[in-house]
Amino acid sequence: MANTSPTAIKALLKRYGLRPKKGLGQHFLWQSQVVERIAAAAELDKDDVVLEVGPGLGILTAALARQAGMVIAVELDSALIPLLREVLQDHDNIRLVEGDALKVDFDELLKKFVPGFTGPCKVVGNLPYYITSPLLMGLLYGKFRKELFVFMVQKEVAQRIAADPGGKEYGSLSVAVQYQAEPEFLFQVSPHAFFPPPEVSSAVVKFTTRQQPAVSVKDEGVFFEVVRAAFRYRRKTLRNALREGGLWHPQDEDIFALSGIIPERRGETLDLEEFSRLADMLVQIKERKEE
Repeated sequence: MANTSPTAIKALLKRYGLRPKKGLGQHFLWQSQVVERIAAAAELDKDDVVLEVGPGLGILTAALARQAGMVIAVELDSALIPLLREVLQDHDNIRLVEGDALKVDFDELLKKFVPGFTGPCKVVGNLPYYITSPLLMGLLYGKFRKELFVFMVQKEVAQRIAADPGGKEYGSLSVAVQYQAEPEFLFQVSPHAFFPPPEVSSAVVKFTTRQQPAVSVKDEGVFFEVVRAAFRYRRKTLRNALREGGLWHPQDEDIFALSGIIPERRGETLDLEEFSRLADMLVQIKERKEE
């Protein structure tokens, strides 16, 4: 791959009359050693099918294709498709798809390009900072079968994903990811590994999907309502946060005594099991009211 320096990338973009689009958060990864570390983290072999989100200029796409059986790369910017076709023309196991990863039906893509494939697949990508959380949730909770994710994200987001209870990084994103997967902060990436360099540092995170959610809950909807309320009002005690969120009223049964959780605690101190106990108690109280 020739486009492994800022100078080469500038020349390639110029040949196609292109410039990085700020509105799409385009910062093109060029450092080959970072690319190889990302590809290695995905633990690929020729039986693997990879979904890549945001191939950019194709340097990571090519690295994935050298190791995997098939790479399905979804690119939002239609102007990059001709460039990608040229850069990746030597790889017959890459399928380029023009589309919005927030809206694409990945299950249908897998059926279309890998007939008979029953999964699970692996998902790799350099996620645009401005849509990281919704894109991450869409992929993690999507219906298609997946076993492993390796993502480049803003360093701050990577820290939030892998955070343990008790710190300022721990929040609803931490819980949502850790409910479905086991995350691992792999390594930091300097802004100088990109063209143009972003204003913030990036990091690579890896998470393996769980066979079952981390905790068993009676109602996932209520579970995540409790989580969102706890962190929406994170400076308040749990008692006040759940009351502000409209989930609990003082005249109701004392869910804190029943679940063994001190109401003066704050949401950032609870682990997933404790959130599930609170949520399950709310469900039980609601069921008793309806009897």
